[in-house]
Amino acid sequence: MSKTILIVDDSELTLEITSFAISEAGYKTLTAQNGLEALEILHKEAVDLMVVDIIMPDMDGFTLVRKIREGEEYSEKPVIIMTTQTGAKDKQKGFEAGANVYLIKPVHGDEMVAQIELLIGEA
Repeated sequence: MSKTILIVDDSELTLEITSFAISEAGYKTLTAQNGLEALEILHKEAVDLMVVDIIMPDMDGFTLVRKIREGEEYSEKPVIIMTTQTGAKDKQKGFEAGANVYLIKPVHGDEMVAQIELLIGEA
């Protein structure tokens, strides 16, 4: 059974491109356009890893990652932050929130899949 990856980004194009690359590697993907939608999905679906943008409406990625880490079910699940925020303070804030990996956009599909495989194994 393939692993499930939740991708959270307010850009529909980023969701499509990232989902395609991850799906091509054999993973199942779910998408959300903001943190609130992501939390709803996490209550309904079993997810093995999350890819989260920082700048989103309703709830930013830092807040989403902190909320994910508060819950028992996802406290240890891997989280990759994928963002345009390049500052050292943003990166530090991402790791403090609970991210395992911090990637700067644009991220090539091969790089994303390699990070996923490092964190959860092959599809």
